[in-house]
Amino acid sequence: MGFEFLWLFLILLALQPIMRQKFLEMARQRMIERIEGIRGSRVILLVHRQETVSFFGLPIMRYMDINDSEAVINAINMTDKDVPIDIILHTP
Repeated sequence: MGFEFLWLFLILLALQPIMRQKFLEMARQRMIERIEGIRGSRVILLVHRQETVSFFGLPIMRYMDINDSEAVINAINMTDKDVPIDIILHTP
């Protein structure tokens, strides 16, 4: 029983960074949807940030991440002509 608990603990530790990133993305999406509802517009987010990958809570790698600018252009093109666009640009 204790050995299975150890494996479960190690698996959860390994999955923690992935789960944290997914929860962060879901929170961002909820905020974007809330802004869109309040303003009646299409919100397009362009974020340039430094991400850290950690293992067992220790940072092992850092990299710069920028949402694909081509995806931003596609989102602008796909938005109806009658819908206003709010672009949020965040840089460090």
